[in-house]
Amino acid sequence: MPTEEQVRLRRAVALVGLVVLVILIVLGVHSCQVSQANSALKDYSDNVASVIRSSDQTSQRFFSLLASGQSTSNAPTLQSQVDEAHLNAQKELATAQGFDVPGQVASAQQDLLLALRMRSDGIANIAGQLQSALQPSTATGAVNTIAAEMARFYASDVLYKDYTLPMIVSALHSAGIAVGGSNGEPVEGGQFLPSLQWLTPTYLASQLHASLPSSSAACSGLHGHALNSVSVSGTMLQSGGPNTVPASPPPTFSLNITNGGNFSETNVELKVSVSGTSIKGQTVIPQTTPGETTSGQVTLDSSPPAGTYNVTAEVVPVPCEKNTANNFLTFPVTFQ
Repeated sequence: MPTEEQVRLRRAVALVGLVVLVILIVLGVHSCQVSQANSALKDYSDNVASVIRSSDQTSQRFFSLLASGQSTSNAPTLQSQVDEAHLNAQKELATAQGFDVPGQVASAQQDLLLALRMRSDGIANIAGQLQSALQPSTATGAVNTIAAEMARFYASDVLYKDYTLPMIVSALHSAGIAVGGSNGEPVEGGQFLPSLQWLTPTYLASQLHASLPSSSAACSGLHGHALNSVSVSGTMLQSGGPNTVPASPPPTFSLNITNGGNFSETNVELKVSVSGTSIKGQTVIPQTTPGETTSGQVTLDSSPPAGTYNVTAEVVPVPCEKNTANNFLTFPVTFQ
């Protein structure tokens, strides 16, 4: 017959065992919930990356069609093919509308849908202007309208890259999920508008083979820029290396340029690309003045994989610029 003290001891041991069991259950449930939440966030990030890749492919097809030269012989066929690109853009929007969206990226989802809607609407509106753009009597107005529609694509890139993507990356980081690199969650930078030149009616007309009234204004004087240096986080890159740069988050390169011409230049485009990959970045300096030295910040559209690559920085030549030898700099960079 156990004594009263033994009974109390057994009860205490049982109580402690029960408490430990409850704690383990609570921890297990919490761990399972965290795992499920992280899995849902990863799935959403993967879905976004997939639809952006598809949208990039639509962009490549769309702009290839515009520059194909088919318009010179069969404008209705070109419009029909562009309509197909619009259908693809509509499907991408519908796909994104069906995503399961974790609460912490709800705002990112709203911006994503708006960006994809802008791309779909832009393609549709441009398709409706193509035949007019290819008729000399209506070319000027139609080409100007198409150039204005191109701004939708630029705005969609800003919306995705500066709002949607950073919110997704922030949510992943907050959940303790690595982003980019060889082992992190992959994210897609995305770039629908291939070049800001498409915003310029004269460039757009040349790609469409549209006939615009010729301009009597010829290039005169000196135009252009020189790329002086490139730095990351205040450290100047050296042409002979070594240059070591963190891969994540996607690094920002500061390009220092000088307007060496006699004229102010507008919408000066800066680009950075990583050799052997599709990773790139670009930005625009609204205006430079003669003799002025200024800087622009170019953030890569995604984290480069670990390793050593050649990174090329460029200040895109402006109209009438003749000497472009000093527009480029290339550096060996090791991303870690």
